Amino acid sequence: MPETRAILAVLLLFCAATPVMAETAGGIPAPRAAELEHMVIQDCGSCHGLTMKGGLGSPLTQEALDGADPDALASIILDGVPGTAMPPWRPLLSETEALWIAEYLLQGDLNQ
Repeated sequence: MPETRAILAVLLLFCAATPVMAETAGGIPAPRAAELEHMVIQDCGSCHGLTMKGGLGSPLTQEALDGADPDALASIILDGVPGTAMPPWRPLLSETEALWIAEYLLQGDLNQ
């Protein structure tokens, strides 16, 4: 019995010392989600307007994106739009991250 208690004590200490990485609904770790949110506001906002109401790029408001397919938006994010100022972000983002951004935009709850 003392050996079992010792093993349990070690396991409890290990679990308490191991950080828990919270994930968002899209499976993105919370710290990365915060980075992506910052990227949307700063980098996307530099062309689409800091309030996402448009500028050099088209509006990315909830109204403007109403009915848009998240996968199609993720594809645009990843591959850009040839002949426009929309660059491809594939070198910097995974497909999961691009889909997270697309769904974030469709929610329309930009923290601004």
